[in-house]
Amino acid sequence: MSPAVIVRSITTISRSAKPPIYRILSRHIATTRHRSIGSIALPSARTIITTPPLSLGSTPRRITTATTPRSRVAATTMADIDVEAVLKGKYPAKTHAKRVVEYIRFKVPDATGVLFLEGRSDHLLEDSDEPVHFRQRRPFMYLTGVDIPDCAFIYDMETSQSTLFIPPVDPEGVIWTGLPLSIEEALAKYDVDAVLPTTELNPMLVKLGAANAKSTVFAIAERVSNNVTFLEFGNKDLSLLAEAIDECRVVKDEYEIALIKKANQISSAAHRAVLENVRKAKHEYELEGVFIGKCMRQGAKKQAYPSIMASGRAAATLHYVHNDKELTGKDLLLIDAGAEWSTYAADITRTFPISGRFTEQSRAIYEIVLQMQNDCIAMLKEGVWWDDVHVRAHEIAIDGLLSLGILKGDRKEILEARTSTAFLPHGLGHYLGMDTHDTGGHPNYSDPDPMFRYLRVRRNLPAGSVITVEPGIYFCEFIIRPFLKDPKHSKYIDENVLNNYWDVGGVRIEDNIVITKDGSINLTEAVKDPDEMEKIILGS
Repeated sequence: MSPAVIVRSITTISRSAKPPIYRILSRHIATTRHRSIGSIALPSARTIITTPPLSLGSTPRRITTATTPRSRVAATTMADIDVEAVLKGKYPAKTHAKRVVEYIRFKVPDATGVLFLEGRSDHLLEDSDEPVHFRQRRPFMYLTGVDIPDCAFIYDMETSQSTLFIPPVDPEGVIWTGLPLSIEEALAKYDVDAVLPTTELNPMLVKLGAANAKSTVFAIAERVSNNVTFLEFGNKDLSLLAEAIDECRVVKDEYEIALIKKANQISSAAHRAVLENVRKAKHEYELEGVFIGKCMRQGAKKQAYPSIMASGRAAATLHYVHNDKELTGKDLLLIDAGAEWSTYAADITRTFPISGRFTEQSRAIYEIVLQMQNDCIAMLKEGVWWDDVHVRAHEIAIDGLLSLGILKGDRKEILEARTSTAFLPHGLGHYLGMDTHDTGGHPNYSDPDPMFRYLRVRRNLPAGSVITVEPGIYFCEFIIRPFLKDPKHSKYIDENVLNNYWDVGGVRIEDNIVITKDGSINLTEAVKDPDEMEKIILGS
């Protein structure tokens, strides 16, 4: 048996086997709303590609064993989730803490002691008395639901008791910023068992550490203040807690999915507002203002990431953030923008004609990308290997570009040569949650294979995870010109045909998808049907 065959056989076994941590943590499945759902019906695109998937390219790569819980499938992935009803409750911090403890005890079976976390502190700009924009540390948010500065948290692993520490009242601070959250208000608002002032933090740590000489304090390296003492604890672990939280964050509960859906609802409305205003605008920044303004009018004061408003050839730049160019004479606008709701992100991309009418070239590319997305979404369900979905996107891109004459030759050879990475240089998507590029994907940015180097998720998708599906085709001269000079790739590219597509710039379509046991649910409502987008633009 050749080495390649051995690798394939081992990987196939790894894919089908359920990692032990899945079986152990599944006992802690949330049971708030037990309704199962099947696969959802997906919007169909105009059929462009009819050739079957290539076996080459979907060869499994090195598997990183999934270590997040198998998930609260029924509870978290309801198509008809009532966002407002769910969000009336408290953020499920204690459930998260229990899952993190379960993870730690899987790695260290006899682990006992406390989890300790500090939130981010308020501080000023280095050359000004203006405050730095506050962004809560995500691990702290995950275990507390608290989005205010200068707090700390202790979770007793033996008693399952959680204690939040908040800053005491500073009389001088009250003059400038008003009264802070009181102990009584914090206890009513957050899913914790007790609330104390931060002046009681060290006495509590001393008491808990002295109670058991073998106990361990689990904290995160470089996120413990100098004035915090762990002297009474027999052991200190500054690595496992961060790993445990990162892995547990992959699978979302009902509350988290409601937060992401709320962010999507707000962002989808803002995307539509841009469609309605694009013909009135003269500069990219005007449309950025439209988007952010619409989000703020709906209560979302923060953006999940800097908005991308890329017109014309600028759409070939993946993370273009200048947003200052004129729109006149440009074909397409690519908008990649999403609001944040209670620290959870939406991440949506749409591409549409500024004039209200696609050109022949831009419409052809748009149709290919739309089919890439629809076909990839149709593959999604619990256990799917994300590499395979990513390869399928490349296969459809190759077939589409062959049909237009931009590529030429044998589709299998083109995939083997990785020539398609000239037009799709990034990964198909990433996990989404409190971070836009959320934790637990185990990317391998040193992968020698350029098709997978920038793929942010390299694992089987668990039910309850939320992932973006964002295929694209780009005409970036900086990337493509070297391919045209390389005989390995140039023989597959018809430069004469390619020259007709530079002004398309780039097309990307991105939705936010919940993985379920038997399929997936699309949380993104923003319009992407090309005819409907044209109607909205021209109708405005």
